Amino acid sequence: MNSFVFACIAPHGTEIIPELAGKDPGRMSETRESMFKLGTEMEKAKPDVIVVLTPHGTRINGQFSITDSERMMGTVDEEGIFFEMEKRVDREFARSIAEKAAGKDVPVGTINFGTSAGPISCLPIDWGAMVPLRFMPEVPIVVINPSRELSFEKHVEFGQALREAAEASSKRVGLIASCDWAHAHDENGPYGFDPAAKKLDEEVVSFIKQNDLEGMARFDEDFIEAAKPDGIWQTLILAGAIPPGEREIDFLSYEAPTYFGLICAAVK
Repeated sequence: MNSFVFACIAPHGTEIIPELAGKDPGRMSETRESMFKLGTEMEKAKPDVIVVLTPHGTRINGQFSITDSERMMGTVDEEGIFFEMEKRVDREFARSIAEKAAGKDVPVGTINFGTSAGPISCLPIDWGAMVPLRFMPEVPIVVINPSRELSFEKHVEFGQALREAAEASSKRVGLIASCDWAHAHDENGPYGFDPAAKKLDEEVVSFIKQNDLEGMARFDEDFIEAAKPDGIWQTLILAGAIPPGEREIDFLSYEAPTYFGLICAAVK
């Protein structure tokens, strides 16, 4: 039985946030519409806590990092327009995840800032968490950052530990794998153009539609480096947390309106 009330694969381009759509609101409109759908589904599921897997949070080399502060706060902007967010952290659930991971010999650390507790205990919340959370219900969160120094197998194992923490909890747990995909679609983008970008995104779409998230672990290292995705690691954690026989995937959308690919999919 799926231990999560709702899960999804969601992107984090900042223009997806309606308040930051800017002068060209149509550029990510398909993705934005899909994000509203994912948010509606998460709302219906009534989670007590939402776990966000992001590639852009506080990194610990060689370890998964888990937020253990009282709250998180951050700002993102597009062309001088600012969007702010503050969230409470479910510290109890964060520590449970860390305990389960350590029990599997998965390298993990919990992180805090300022003071051990109280209002000064506050970590920055990155855009990889902020963008999908803009569309989600107002509940406490746990933000987790993977480590690319660790193997794909360790990411699946960490997902299994996350599953065990959800099973041991009386809380209704939502899960978001925050993923943008290949970043080399546009020669004018910051990473230039590589034909591997289109090929990788097509294969990722196929894996998701076939409910074969584990297939992403078979990508060649050079292929990944050429295409420059940032979604594989979070997706493999989700795959470990919700095994193939317990998940049903509803693929909503794919587009690459700028230099990186955007995918929305519900995992039920």
